[in-house]
Amino acid sequence: MTQDNQQQSRFQTIGLIGKPQHSEALQTLTSLYFFLQARGHAVIIDIRLADDLELPQIRYEDLVGIGKRCDLAIVVGGDGYMLGAARVLARFDIPVIGVNRGNLGFLTDLDPDNFEKPLSEVLEGTYQTEHRFLLEAQVYSHGHLKSSSTAVNEAVLHPDKIAHMIEFEIYVNDNFMINQRADGLILSTPTGSTAYSLSGGGPIMTPKLDAISLLPMFPHTLNSRPIVIDANSTVRLKVAQSNSTEMQISCDSHVNLSVLPGDEVIIKKTKHQLTLLHPQNYNYFHVLHTKFGWGNKLF
Repeated sequence: MTQDNQQQSRFQTIGLIGKPQHSEALQTLTSLYFFLQARGHAVIIDIRLADDLELPQIRYEDLVGIGKRCDLAIVVGGDGYMLGAARVLARFDIPVIGVNRGNLGFLTDLDPDNFEKPLSEVLEGTYQTEHRFLLEAQVYSHGHLKSSSTAVNEAVLHPDKIAHMIEFEIYVNDNFMINQRADGLILSTPTGSTAYSLSGGGPIMTPKLDAISLLPMFPHTLNSRPIVIDANSTVRLKVAQSNSTEMQISCDSHVNLSVLPGDEVIIKKTKHQLTLLHPQNYNYFHVLHTKFGWGNKLF
């Protein structure tokens, strides 16, 4: 947790990012713009919103420009929109905070109707800081890198169009682990442990864990189980030549990389981290309690 009155001047220029053509998100972005202007902050808005907002003296930049020029980024939307922004902003030394205009909102803390007080506290230097690592997925063909992408939540190996069994070997730090026959494999960060991995029966991992979970999707054997490994490990998937169709590596269900029989996929932690800011009263277990409807304390 950081609490320092001298931090008040840290966030001079603030970037606003949100979902275009989403009326509620645009309403919140407009409120944020005037709120920040009144506080004396310079504001830069995501250029994808240029046709949606009618505000005075707006400065627009793409996500790279916001990452380079802003001291803080505020993302308005659901977790999916936060993930898209995070994959770009993680390359820059810029913290991110989210205003929830989605459904679950594991990554977006602020209430769109009552953001002023907690956001003021953050801007004045009272907040919690959390670092989330990302995964990089690289696809190699005959030893040559042909494509790569990053993921905040998960990288998933799966068939291209029709769900069916595929066969691949899993190596961890070049140590053979298992020959897997399954519908796919989910490799999840702690951030993604409450997303796609959770729906497949994977473990919930608290955000500060430096770990990756490997979850087979509908394995064609009874002895295949999820496993959690050190996040500093390098995972290598050797896709069997016997697979009859093209496959994909899907990063956060957004970027798809083509995988052919005989290809190899390398998945490892990136050198960049996503820096999330939370209000001072943020409690991860309270988030789980709220989102999952866990029972109240007995005493």
